[in-house]
Amino acid sequence: MKASIKLLILNVFSLGLIFTSLPLQALEVFNLNIKGHEFQPTEITIPVNTKIKLIIKNLDSSPEEFESHTLHREKLIPAGGKRVIFIGPLDAGTYEFYGEFNPKTAKGRVIAK
Repeated sequence: MKASIKLLILNVFSLGLIFTSLPLQALEVFNLNIKGHEFQPTEITIPVNTKIKLIIKNLDSSPEEFESHTLHREKLIPAGGKRVIFIGPLDAGTYEFYGEFNPKTAKGRVIAK
């Protein structure tokens, strides 16, 4: 193998080590519970232009589906279970969500400020 190819491979490998050793940006974590077929809290305020981790826990004995057309997310949360949804970065605004199985009571919104 030519010396220039070996040097190129070594440089690419070194760059990979540098990028994998950089600290990852910590995501802000927000919690959302489902209890009594309602989301708690019903409103979550997050910073604009920031990706967040949303942990949804279903404390009910029946499943619920987190549904949001404006966030482009749909996730089944089993009874007694939890799921993680990543959202953002979002522009400033209000993003509605609801429980597909209980849309009259399970409502909420994410407000990006």
